[in-house]
Amino acid sequence: MRAIAVSEYGATPAPMNLPRPEPGPGEIVVKMIAAGLNPLDWKIAEGMLKDSVDAPFPLILGQDGAGVVDAVGEGVTRLRHGEQVYGSFLGVERGLGSYAEYAVARDEGPVTRIPEGMIYTQAAAVPTAGMTALAMVEEAGIEKAAVDAGLTVLVVGATGGVGQCVVQLASRAGAKVIATARADMAGTVRRLGADETVDHSQGDLNGQVLKIQSDGIDVVLDMVSDTRSTEHIAQLLRPGGTYITTTWSVHPDSMESKGLRGVNFEYEPSAELLDRLSALIDAGELRVRVERELPLEKAADALADNRAGGARGKTVLRV
Repeated sequence: MRAIAVSEYGATPAPMNLPRPEPGPGEIVVKMIAAGLNPLDWKIAEGMLKDSVDAPFPLILGQDGAGVVDAVGEGVTRLRHGEQVYGSFLGVERGLGSYAEYAVARDEGPVTRIPEGMIYTQAAAVPTAGMTALAMVEEAGIEKAAVDAGLTVLVVGATGGVGQCVVQLASRAGAKVIATARADMAGTVRRLGADETVDHSQGDLNGQVLKIQSDGIDVVLDMVSDTRSTEHIAQLLRPGGTYITTTWSVHPDSMESKGLRGVNFEYEPSAELLDRLSALIDAGELRVRVERELPLEKAADALADNRAGGARGKTVLRV
């Protein structure tokens, strides 16, 4: 089968012809139609997991994808042959991933049926971005506190896949949302639910935020900042405020000493989370913006572009 893989950590991702995987007990094999690109994909290719996972090579890249169940293993009960599904297919320990004609997933894992009316390329963009955003918003307690407390949320990295979902979910919960976005994306982010936007390329971010919200912020949800930037932005938090980051740039003990809560965020992907995302999508309350679609063979270029930063939505590879 066609696949995009690396021959070793640090190697350039390249098209390869590799054996089609077979389903083990409790597993499904999905014929992939589209694969979603995430920063984790190029980080794995560069060796992020080399000290924690004994991966075989060639290592197929990719975690998100959408397609049709092509084969089922013994004991599979939830998903059936021929069903349209989407989810996370990452299998680094087996050298498998979603950048391939066929991918493997556990029947009880983070894979579920595609929302009605959603096309494959849209579905492939959802899993990691959507699950991360939903779990972040819940970790921050926004759903419970926003309406009653008049919560103000700053979303840093709002134009990326996760950030765009966070903006929608926080706004849906009733929070006042201030989002970072350059001028060319400000309108898009506002349409997703942001009340105000600030542009980090136009001077001090904190100063811009305080002009909008002079008494500070309750929650920061940050997808991009390094430790130095995080410490600066955290100065915006009101007493008792929360800073949640996917880049692991927070020092929780230091934040606690200042009366703040700092969270280096990670979550457990699951079919239950995906089913909840599907319900939001079906209700028209969440959408993931696909910035561009490329053929699978362009994966290396797409990964390099993503690594350079400045995402304006999700990139999807057509398999």
